[in-house]
Amino acid sequence: MQTPLGPRKRIKHFDLPRSVHELTFSCYGGLSLLEDDRFKRLLSRAIDAAVVQQQFHLLGFVYMPEHVHLVVLPLDESARVASLLYAIKRPHSYRVKKVLQQTGDTRLEQLMVLERPGRRVFRFWQEGGGYDRNLASGKTILAAIHYAHANPVRRGLCSSPAQ
Repeated sequence: MQTPLGPRKRIKHFDLPRSVHELTFSCYGGLSLLEDDRFKRLLSRAIDAAVVQQQFHLLGFVYMPEHVHLVVLPLDESARVASLLYAIKRPHSYRVKKVLQQTGDTRLEQLMVLERPGRRVFRFWQEGGGYDRNLASGKTILAAIHYAHANPVRRGLCSSPAQ
């Protein structure tokens, strides 16, 4: 499927038992929407609710201005990454849209996208599954968490991963 930003990325999630997932997903159009503290607070609430509801344990996370890194462990064999992402992104987008409408924020119009002729929809998150990598060993899990935590340091957003 073609989108205004190019081909739509589709990702296959491999929901393997006891396999940790390194997930990355981006704001629509690479916009730095997560510079807004309100949106980060809403995202934190959505993640907290989704990991409980979808039976995952959050091992690590980082919010960058235009994307998110999560490292999660499914707690049950029925837990699905696609369901977790849906349970995070959908309520978060809904709440952000409500904030933008209530405050008259001009970003609302920027995030309204023509889905098909005659239908405009709100997009906070880039379409597609983002990035999903299965991690099996303790060494790769720690490396993924360290990578995510070092990302803001590499970008000059803070001076240490603890910040």
